[in-house]
Amino acid sequence: MEGEGVYVENNPQILANAHSEFGKRNFELAQELYTKFISACLHKRECAAGDLAAAYNSRGQIRYLRVDFTEAMEDYTEAIGVDPRFEIPFYNRGLIHYRLGFFEEAKRDFQQVLKINPDFEEAKVSLLQTLQDQQHRMTRGY
Repeated sequence: MEGEGVYVENNPQILANAHSEFGKRNFELAQELYTKFISACLHKRECAAGDLAAAYNSRGQIRYLRVDFTEAMEDYTEAIGVDPRFEIPFYNRGLIHYRLGFFEEAKRDFQQVLKINPDFEEAKVSLLQTLQDQQHRMTRGY
């Protein structure tokens, strides 16, 4: 396809621009840029795993903010598949599981975060809250 080389050559700049737009809260443009970056990475397979995982995670955050939990979880899961040592998508996916009342799945995600990074304070708090709410649900019988 004509112009494809330019697209791939500018791939690191696409990611930098996506992060910049995300920081400015221009989420629609940021999502488009993350999608372009991800597509180029998948097509050419020339991206660093950490960059691809970060793009999936950030696009997932945008989808989370739009309350599109299914697509956000898909992005977080993709990020985990690309870089299973990246704790942030585990945490983000755990938050969605928690919000949806899937406490067992949330617990697994938060525990995985803490295996990767034992000092992740928000994950400690979220895991504790998940365990308390899970116990409360069991006590009430639903």
